[in-house]
Amino acid sequence: TAYPPVLHLFSVLGQVSYTIPEEMAKGSVVGNIAQDLGLDVKRLKSGKARIFTRESIEYVELNRERGVLVIKDRIDREAICRQTTPCALHFQIILENPMEFYSISIEITDVNDNAPVFQKKDVTFKIIFEKLDVKLKISESAVSGAKFILDMANDPDVGTNGLKTYILKPTNNFALKLHNQGGDIKFIEMVLEKPLDREQHETLSLVLTAVDGGEPQMSGTMQILISVLDANDNAPVFTQSVYKASIKEGAPLGTIVTTVTATDADDGDNGKITYSVSSKSGNTLGMFKINEENGAVTLTGNIDYEKARTFEINIRASNNDEGGLVDSCKLIVDVIDVNDNTPDIHIMSKSNVISEDAKPNTVVTMINIEDADSGENGKVKCSINDDIPFALRSTSNNFFSLVTDSDLDREKESGYNISVTCSDEGVPTLSSSVTIDLQILDVNDNAPVFLKKSYEGHIIENNVQGVSIFTLNARDADWNQNARVSYMLEDSSLNGVPVSSYVSVSADSGVIHAVRSFDYEQIKDFQFRVKAQDGGSPPLSSNVSVKILIQDQNDNAPQVLYPVQTGGSLVAEMVPRSADVGYLVTKVVAVDLDSGQNAWLSYKLQKATDRPLFEVGLQNGEIRTIRQVTDKDAVKQRLTVIVEDNGQPSRSATVIVNVAVADSFPEVLSEFTDFTHDKEYNDNLTFYLVLALAVVSFLFITCLVVIISVKIYRWRQSRILYHSSLPVIPYYPPRYSDTLGTGTLQHVYNYEVCRTTDSRKSDCKFGNAGSQNVLIMDPSSTGTMQRIQSEKSILDEPDSPLEFIILLTSSTMDSYCFDFMNRKAIFNFLIFLFFQLKAFSNTKFVLHIIPTYIQGFLIH
Repeated sequence: TAYPPVLHLFSVLGQVSYTIPEEMAKGSVVGNIAQDLGLDVKRLKSGKARIFTRESIEYVELNRERGVLVIKDRIDREAICRQTTPCALHFQIILENPMEFYSISIEITDVNDNAPVFQKKDVTFKIIFEKLDVKLKISESAVSGAKFILDMANDPDVGTNGLKTYILKPTNNFALKLHNQGGDIKFIEMVLEKPLDREQHETLSLVLTAVDGGEPQMSGTMQILISVLDANDNAPVFTQSVYKASIKEGAPLGTIVTTVTATDADDGDNGKITYSVSSKSGNTLGMFKINEENGAVTLTGNIDYEKARTFEINIRASNNDEGGLVDSCKLIVDVIDVNDNTPDIHIMSKSNVISEDAKPNTVVTMINIEDADSGENGKVKCSINDDIPFALRSTSNNFFSLVTDSDLDREKESGYNISVTCSDEGVPTLSSSVTIDLQILDVNDNAPVFLKKSYEGHIIENNVQGVSIFTLNARDADWNQNARVSYMLEDSSLNGVPVSSYVSVSADSGVIHAVRSFDYEQIKDFQFRVKAQDGGSPPLSSNVSVKILIQDQNDNAPQVLYPVQTGGSLVAEMVPRSADVGYLVTKVVAVDLDSGQNAWLSYKLQKATDRPLFEVGLQNGEIRTIRQVTDKDAVKQRLTVIVEDNGQPSRSATVIVNVAVADSFPEVLSEFTDFTHDKEYNDNLTFYLVLALAVVSFLFITCLVVIISVKIYRWRQSRILYHSSLPVIPYYPPRYSDTLGTGTLQHVYNYEVCRTTDSRKSDCKFGNAGSQNVLIMDPSSTGTMQRIQSEKSILDEPDSPLEFIILLTSSTMDSYCFDFMNRKAIFNFLIFLFFQLKAFSNTKFVLHIIPTYIQGFLIH
């Protein structure tokens, strides 16, 4: 018969209890656990709620979709708890993320589904009497009140459904006496109320009926056959009605528990007593036996305190006479607990990972501990290994939580083997342990770190594009994707040009590549920053400064700054014949755009026109005389000087130095003008002489007017006008080497008058830089000194005007000024102007004249 469930709900500290009847149909709802626990159904799903039980059979399951507990398997109270009351199922509901658990208790009430029986017919736990019928032999001399112990029936049901009473029929001679203890029938006796008369009834047949209190009521019967014997007027009597004994669990088989004793006043065979166990039921079956002769009770089964803590045995004493008089007693055996069970550790959570950013007191897993022993033997203490950031805390009886005790750092420890050891308090102490392998999940909490604070790389100029310079290296202490480092250039520019046009960096390997070919003479070094970024979310990064140094190659030949070399120029350095040994003729000035030893220059005299007269300084390029000048030495000396750098391989440049050995300017002039245009000098001679005279006259008159004007002006300003002198404006040609510091080249003043084909674009420059005893005649000069050294001037075109330069020293100008009225001097001077004007017709005319000597010339 099915009864509707009676539900009783209470929730205290995460505990919920239900009460249901046994034999409920599968799928029946026990209760709405989500509502009773105050949880949302979504929480049951997200937390992967599940039932944890230590039983081998799960009678109840959790429906997470509905949030209810339903019957999963048939519940038979008698099979689960036997005679134990109350009968209950205990289990826990576990949730994860975060981990929670709740204790659930379901009490099972009995249903009257078993009838009392006297025979064990099958395995459905329907217990019967050991005997289908009982045959008794009773002496007719038995007095009223004689007692006969009867076997009891067993009913698996409990409570009101259990065994209620016995009925004996007929009751002509016998009455049934029930012995109750604590509301339960412990044993039954059949009491003789009316003496027997064998002559009237040799045998008697009685029926004993066992009735339960269920609805509907069920019963079982046993037949009692009585044979009436002759008189035996004394029955055995036990010395005690109740015997008590104790035995330790796990005692070996054959251990004597105790000995019971009974006496019989009869003599002979009527006084001989036989001991037997009157009934074996419940947990006593197969556990004990009694010696029929001496009443010693011995152990025949394995005693386990955790299964049964006490045993009650009904013992009967009977004599051997045919009267069949008996007495009975009860033996109560208490089982003494022995610490024979180790703590049972069960890990309730299946997760074995935790994030390294977990906060302290985060639950890692739940642990259930049970010790089947009792008392001190069942008290358990648990601990974990030291020096780990975890702690074990007791949450409730037999439940522990493994929680984080401090911050985790996967970079220091990627995992832990946590050993949980539980020990009871018995003597001797028993313990057990389990190991939890816990892995720490990585969190992107470490930025990439470069192995150096800054990097410096070197690359040789004129490199191939794409060549590898060096490799950056950054390490990330994180793991997997969080430790994957990518390299990239930070946005920046060098001289307005993005740094990415100079170098590139490999995102995966950190190799720095040159994007272009570098020129040391343009850029010697540059800096930029590289960022290393990991693959975490969000990504972390760090920066490092990188400096690239360009190494010089010997890719530039020396360049001669002085003397200037042009296509058709004739540069002459004047050396007086009276020059002493070591006289400084000139100095070859050269530079090399390279650096270091590639720019170390050495000078060598390759070829001389005559027998050795000059030498060149190996390091300074100074050309000096090495002997006295003689009359045999030619006026025109041609020296070839090689300038070499110290690179590997070395590069060189050659310069031609013309030296004029003479004491006077006309001598030099005649020597250096004989070799050009000899046939053309006579053409139109008269025209150029007149033109030269006109130019000189014009210049003379102009200078005279200027000098007179200046003197009048100064005379008006001061009475000491004769102390004044004309102002001198210094001018140095661009990029000219100042050789005044050598102490060998005298300071010379000069004017530079420039005239072009368009007089409106002419200009005039005044300067004071020159060199001693230098005559430069350049009929085909194509540019200024700095332009000749760096690039071709636009004057290199055929139609460009040429430049004519005359530098006069003080001694030469003195001779021209003081001998100006001498006809021969005038004639020589005019001849010189003639040839030059003829050679440089259609050219730019530049005349450098020293103002001081012009004034002297005018005075003379």
